[in-house]
Amino acid sequence: MPSSFSMEKPHHPTSPNRGPYYTNASCSLITDQQNCIKFGRPDTEFMKWRWKPDECELPLFDAVQFLELLRGKSLAFVGDSVGRNQMESLLCQLASVVYPEDISYNMSDTDFKRWFYADYNFTLATLWSPYLVKARDADPSGHSSNSIMNLYLDKVDEAWAAEITKFDYVVISAGQWFFRPLMLYESGQLIGCHKCQKENVTDLVAYYAYRKAFRTAFRTLLNLKDYKGVTFLRTFSPAHFENGDWNNGGSCVRTRPCTKEEFKLERYYIMQMYSTQEEEQRAAAKEGRKRGLQFRLLNTTEVMLLRPDGHPNRLGHSRHGNVTVADCVHWCLPGPIDTWNEFLLYMLRREDQTAFGRKLQKTA
Repeated sequence: MPSSFSMEKPHHPTSPNRGPYYTNASCSLITDQQNCIKFGRPDTEFMKWRWKPDECELPLFDAVQFLELLRGKSLAFVGDSVGRNQMESLLCQLASVVYPEDISYNMSDTDFKRWFYADYNFTLATLWSPYLVKARDADPSGHSSNSIMNLYLDKVDEAWAAEITKFDYVVISAGQWFFRPLMLYESGQLIGCHKCQKENVTDLVAYYAYRKAFRTAFRTLLNLKDYKGVTFLRTFSPAHFENGDWNNGGSCVRTRPCTKEEFKLERYYIMQMYSTQEEEQRAAAKEGRKRGLQFRLLNTTEVMLLRPDGHPNRLGHSRHGNVTVADCVHWCLPGPIDTWNEFLLYMLRREDQTAFGRKLQKTA
């Protein structure tokens, strides 16, 4: 199988007789916000489309193989709620084999969850850190969806950094939070902002803070003495709001994948975010090779750009609920996001083969 996939013709439907890996009836671990069928989504075609590379066949997700590869290991998803979305997809894909035990330090805390698969001695976790770096609400009265956040771009968020040496594999990501109003600090000094609309403060594009955040995160991983893990950077996950943004009437009502031409304008800023990540990952990988650390790119961006049909929209809650904002950021479960773990398993297989090759070289 080629080492990379072509993105030119990404979508072919799955065969009609093969449904999703799980359903909302077979997996009890789906949170309501992604449980689109539970809350009345009438169509099911969005679950049947599957990404197919041009020049090869991406293997289906094999839960047993995944668990065997990670036997005695640990895997953490670091980032925002889209990262947690991927972890919940993985939980459901693995549920066809076994359900895990919830071993979270605080059972009611959905931001920091730990699951343990006793039969495989495998731990799966999510560590909430939407900016990856230190962040504080600029409003002393507390956080709101429109409040300005203070970001300290050269200081890592210790909420994840203090835990990360415990994990063998780390999937790190960040995204939509960087489009919010931000005050940006480096070396303790205000250096600019994003969407702050304040006089005498330089307004910087979102890519600036995004780049700095990943640079700080990777620098932290490179410099942590006890971190020996393999790091996967999961690339930017696009939102698909149409006819407005999240806070002014935007929605995502499509029921089929789209073409690249249909989202040309959005594609520009999305690919800018992707390019920023790719450049920082490449730099980290180069430095990591000197230190025996692996940094990989888990590329999901352009694949998901073509899936405006996969979001909850307004079906992540009861229709009688007092919720007016559409969710065109997260992904329905089951849905297109399940493909991400097909990618992850493929990359873990390659990582296992590479590690085996390194062992052979050492013994030769």
